[in-house]
Amino acid sequence: MTLLKKCVLIFLIALPGLAGAQRLPLSVVPENYDLTFTPDLAKAAFTGVETIQVKVLKPTTSITLNAAELEFASVAVTQGDLAQPAQATFAPEKEQVTLSVPREIQAGPASIRIEYSGVLNDKLRGFYLAKTRLRNYAVTQFEATDARRAFPSFDEPAFKATFDVTLIIDKTDTAISNGRLMADVSGPGADKHTLKFSTTSKMSTYLVAMAVGDFQCSESSADNIPIRVCGTPDKKPLQAAALRYAGEILKFYNAYYGIPYPFGKLDIVGLPDFEAGAMENTGAIFYRESALFIDDNNSAVSFHQLVFEILAHEMAHQWFGDLVTMKWWDNVWLNESFATWMALKPSQALHPEWNAALDAVGETNRALEVDALANTHPIRARAETPEEINELFDVISYEKGASVLRMVEAYVSPEVFQRGVNTYLRRFAYGNATAEDFWSALTQASGRPVDKIMPTFVEQPGAPLVTVKSACVTPPATTVSSGRSSRSRRSRRRVVQPHPKTEITLSQQRFRADAGASKGGGLWTVPVCIKADGAKPFCQILSQPTQTVPVAGCSTWSLVNANASGYYRTRYDAASLQKLSSIAVTELSPAERMSLLDDETALVWAGQESVAQFMDLVAALNQDAERGVMQSYTPALDAIRNYAVADQDQPAFRSWIRSNFTPMFAKIGWTPAPGEAPDTREVRSQLINLLGALARDPELIRRSVELARQYLKDASSLDPTMAANVLDVAASSNDAELFNGYLTALSDPASTPEVVNNVAGALAQFTDAQLLARWLDKIISPETRSQDVAFYLGAVLDNPADQQAAWSWVKEHWPQVSAKTTMSSGSRIVFATQFFCDATMRDDVQNFFTQHRVPSSERTLKQSIENINSCISFRAHQQPSLTGWLAQHPGTSTSGNR
Repeated sequence: MTLLKKCVLIFLIALPGLAGAQRLPLSVVPENYDLTFTPDLAKAAFTGVETIQVKVLKPTTSITLNAAELEFASVAVTQGDLAQPAQATFAPEKEQVTLSVPREIQAGPASIRIEYSGVLNDKLRGFYLAKTRLRNYAVTQFEATDARRAFPSFDEPAFKATFDVTLIIDKTDTAISNGRLMADVSGPGADKHTLKFSTTSKMSTYLVAMAVGDFQCSESSADNIPIRVCGTPDKKPLQAAALRYAGEILKFYNAYYGIPYPFGKLDIVGLPDFEAGAMENTGAIFYRESALFIDDNNSAVSFHQLVFEILAHEMAHQWFGDLVTMKWWDNVWLNESFATWMALKPSQALHPEWNAALDAVGETNRALEVDALANTHPIRARAETPEEINELFDVISYEKGASVLRMVEAYVSPEVFQRGVNTYLRRFAYGNATAEDFWSALTQASGRPVDKIMPTFVEQPGAPLVTVKSACVTPPATTVSSGRSSRSRRSRRRVVQPHPKTEITLSQQRFRADAGASKGGGLWTVPVCIKADGAKPFCQILSQPTQTVPVAGCSTWSLVNANASGYYRTRYDAASLQKLSSIAVTELSPAERMSLLDDETALVWAGQESVAQFMDLVAALNQDAERGVMQSYTPALDAIRNYAVADQDQPAFRSWIRSNFTPMFAKIGWTPAPGEAPDTREVRSQLINLLGALARDPELIRRSVELARQYLKDASSLDPTMAANVLDVAASSNDAELFNGYLTALSDPASTPEVVNNVAGALAQFTDAQLLARWLDKIISPETRSQDVAFYLGAVLDNPADQQAAWSWVKEHWPQVSAKTTMSSGSRIVFATQFFCDATMRDDVQNFFTQHRVPSSERTLKQSIENINSCISFRAHQQPSLTGWLAQHPGTSTSGNR
């Protein structure tokens, strides 16, 4: 599954719910499930008939399965000619059922037949009911532990089996599942028809998929694999981009993996209600609509890239996760880290204009931010209960793991890394594997100590801070013999003056975000890649607390994270940082400049460096028109504006922003030029955010309101790449008429998912008390889908200007809020409180969520409290320094200081 991309307000991870779990016995293993479902969409219920072919490994009188929220009508266990009725004993707290028979079942093949019924729930989990304004749908989401809500099963990833699915549905509907549709016959009854799908390959239960409704599809093929993109009828005009991209990606992966796509067909289905952003069901990827359906001719560059890369993530899973699956959820990172890393490969190769390599730097930074907390976790962490499994689907399992893979790939070379991946896939195809299996294949392919590097990053929490000290040294002269003279027995001797060299001393310790935390602990085996003035870049293994690396010649500067491929923070002394700042635009790549900015931001936040140094670095890069560079420092400037700028210094800060970035905006202008590069469009959008949201430039706000009004009438009137930021800036005007227009667009059936995302995000930027109250009430109204509630609320809580009022409202309306959140989305609300920066609110958050427990959010709450404490410390440490810096660096523009 994919992770959250906040800019479009979509939740990209599907997670399990609460239960006290226990592993199933290993004495019985499934080989095939024959499943027949009859859903009743009007009554929100279903019946099922199941036959499981199993292999009994030792004699037993009982078989234990997973089952939850199901009622059994009959159960029988058959072996040979003996069919025995079984007694079903449920253990709801374990989500298990034990089937007991009077006569012992011998080792060998047997079958279990169960007739049962269940509810199409409204919790977006298991087999559930999805809705549009016009009708109901029956769809599934099983990862990680919810297949048991649709059929009794051995619901653990290591119990792979084949599946035969049959659906008996209304005559006017169709259905989609993992296999190909093999038969469609009328009946039973005049108003039903029966759809039978082909037997699947061996796969885990969490990858089974079904969708029932009036879906309409667009069809294509790639490398002889049929591909369909499907959705509700109104979404068919928005399927073209996804269909085209799926074909591109499939061809790329066939070539990369050296294993043709293994599942015969590929369906990609957008569902009207879906908790996840997307789910990699084998041969039938399910999607949230806003992550799949876009107007191919009028969508932002970022939305095109988003659709492509989520497709690339889920399609990567078809090999890495579906073909080869982790044995247990503690290794879920094997699935998610790899798919996160892999998704950028076809993006960079097929659409270099998107600069996906720069997005990789952003992924690394997001992971490092979380890994700097005391309440992070190792990539591979213990997970036994569904709630513990739930909490592993986070930035560490996705983006930290992906970043470590990128680091190792850069160290061994992409070609060698690919060879190791393909060896691993061939070795474990249609089976299960562990982390050790994976890095052993890489070690074998490369001949390098990957098996020493990976455990230090996978099995311990946190990340290293590599501190850099450089010195030019000239070794002492030496006297050497050059042979004997012809007239003397004495040897000739000459003085040799060695060439000077640069000695780079590297030391490592764990990086912590808390300025008061101990900086010790942890030792990593780090492939450090160094780029220095006048020297060829090279990599060196850093495995000791301190090591010295020589570089020929006296380098005027050195960068200790060449290509930004490393998973570590880097700290330079003030003089070295000043040198890097001065040559950054000419000598460092955009990725390296981003990494430098990200590291400085983290060091400032942790109180290890002054905010003045960061502001100097931004000033040195203020005309750097690289999209990724701007995206690195803009969030930091926003945090500084919100938390470090004293009230009396706000006019000076706004003036400095305008002084630094107005020239670039004047050059780039409001209107895209014909054939303009995607990155230029993104830079324009970032500048609108900087000058409108941060600098509060009156003219830019006025113009944004004007453009936003035109957009509400005709979305094609505005370049879609800058639409979201224009709408955000316009909302800061608190124009009540504009607010009403946003609400109308949000509810308009004709609005595309992209327009809905844009206006929903902008509604969180209104700060007028009455307008804010109206938006909050709208969020918990019946017409707001449950899948969206937590994210709409989270966006409001993210806004410092709205936080106090919104938090009071959330507490007052918690029963309604809680009723509208789903199995895992409540943790998004807990997550949003991390942006508070006040001791009283911190204590209130801690007390409130202690009394009102939100499932699967224990670690999230601890992280939020830790982040609030860090913010309080950041403000105390950096506000005086910033006041002094602003006094010494006045902006030249004074308009709009309010």
